[in-house]
Amino acid sequence: MNASDAYCRQKAAPPGSNLYYALLMAPPARRAAACALHALCQEIAEVKDEVHEPSVASAKLAWWRTEIAALCAGRPTHPASKALRPHLEKAGIHQSALLQLIDGAEMDFEQMRYLDLPALDRYCRLNGGQPAILAAHLYGFSNPQTPSCAESLGQAMALARTVANVGADARRGYIYFPVDELQRFDVTAAAIQNGGYSGQFKSLMRHQTQRAREQLQAAQAALPAADRRRQRALLVLARLHLALLDEIELSQFEILHQRIDLTPLRKLWIAWRTR
Repeated sequence: MNASDAYCRQKAAPPGSNLYYALLMAPPARRAAACALHALCQEIAEVKDEVHEPSVASAKLAWWRTEIAALCAGRPTHPASKALRPHLEKAGIHQSALLQLIDGAEMDFEQMRYLDLPALDRYCRLNGGQPAILAAHLYGFSNPQTPSCAESLGQAMALARTVANVGADARRGYIYFPVDELQRFDVTAAAIQNGGYSGQFKSLMRHQTQRAREQLQAAQAALPAADRRRQRALLVLARLHLALLDEIELSQFEILHQRIDLTPLRKLWIAWRTR
């Protein structure tokens, strides 16, 4: 394993992480490529956590646009893009598809609230669906519907993360639940940020959880049978998200002050059983 591949593995799939167990079920020849892609996605997504000054964030994301252009021209400089470079041509991944990752990251600096579900869906498509499309190309497919099914799966996983990370996101100022739904359930952004576990909040969470669960289940079922083995890592990630939603619901949605996760043994068991 070269230095760039090692960097990506540590960045994206350290032992115990969801991706670590998902990649155990991926075709061995595709693991390094998937690690590189997820590391690149993570580097771009983490700009919002590392930088709070909009002008600095804009500069960092502009640098990443330049780096993606360099990657596609065969001159990458970052370890993640260096590791991804050998896999692009074979997977048929183009610069325009990679640049959509930055479009998604920019949304976090353009707005911290989403008025309705269509607005949130666009965010989830760019920040979950687009990475999943890229991953589907790296894993390989025979059915032309597989990338769009992978997009739906990734979008549903991003929606599930808005449930799992609601407390941590709120502490950074982000509320991803649609404003019109907050109003419908009589929950204010301030109440979420202050850690209020009201009956209204739990009703809101139950609604958000059920929608994410239904989208995950539908997207899993729609993935073409011919490609399920090659796309097994994506299916594992989806099953892990489903299991986490179940745990959050069992906790009575006590998620604002703590992070709920699955045990490593349970993650391994879910990964092994996923088909």
